[in-house]
Amino acid sequence: MTERVLVIACGALAHELVRVRAASGWTHLDIQCLPAELHNTPERIAPAVRDKIRENRGRYRRMFAAYADCGSGGQLDKMLAAEGVERLPGAHCYELFAGGAKFAGLHDAEPGTFYLTDFLARHFDRLIIRGLGLDRFPQLAQDYFGNYRKLVYLAQLDDPTVDAAAQRAADYLGLEYERVFTGDRHLQAALASAAGTVDAAADTVDSAAGTVDTGDTVATAGESRAADTAVIASH
Repeated sequence: MTERVLVIACGALAHELVRVRAASGWTHLDIQCLPAELHNTPERIAPAVRDKIRENRGRYRRMFAAYADCGSGGQLDKMLAAEGVERLPGAHCYELFAGGAKFAGLHDAEPGTFYLTDFLARHFDRLIIRGLGLDRFPQLAQDYFGNYRKLVYLAQLDDPTVDAAAQRAADYLGLEYERVFTGDRHLQAALASAAGTVDAAADTVDSAAGTVDTGDTVATAGESRAADTAVIASH
C-alpha cells in the first residue's frame, strides 16, 4: 500500500494541485491549503507552514510544501531544512509555472513586466483594483505600476474567459499584453518528487476532477472558494 503524503500548499495553487493529482492518479496525496492572503505578509508564510507541519507530525511520515520562496527571503527554506521537508522549486509561482529558463528569458526581454497566473487573472478586480484601493484612489495606479511596461499572462488552461480577464487587466493598467501558455507540466514534474514518482513525464495536465482540503471546506477543481483569498501581485 502506498504511503500517504501530506502536501501543505498555498491556496492560490488549489485548482492546479487538484488537476495534477487527479490526472496523475496520485490518490495517496492529501492536500491542505493555507490562505493565499499570506502573500500579503510573506514573513508569516514560514511560521504558518511550520505550524501545519508540526500539527501533522503524528499523522504523516512524509510531507511536502507546495510553495516557492514566495517573498519569504529565505526564511521558508531555513525552516523547511530544519523540519526535513522539501518544497517546490523557484522563487515564486511565475517561475514555477513557466519553468526557470522560460521565465528568465521573459524577464531578460522586459524586466518591467507584471505577471498574472490563472488565479490572479480570475481575481484581478478583487485582488488588485479593490485590494490596492484603485477603485477609490485611481491615481495610485501610476505609483504602483508606473515602472511596468508589459503584462504577461502565464496561462495554465486554455480558457477564453480567463484570457479575456487578463487582457482587460492589461488594458486597465495601460500595458502591452502577451499570453504565454504554460499548462501544469512544471508543477506536475515538481510534485512528482512528493508523490514518489520522480520519473513521471512532465506532460501538460488537462482539467480533471478532484478535491483539496482548504482548511475551511473541501473544494472541487471548479470551486475552491476558500482558497481564493486575497493575494497581491508580488506572489
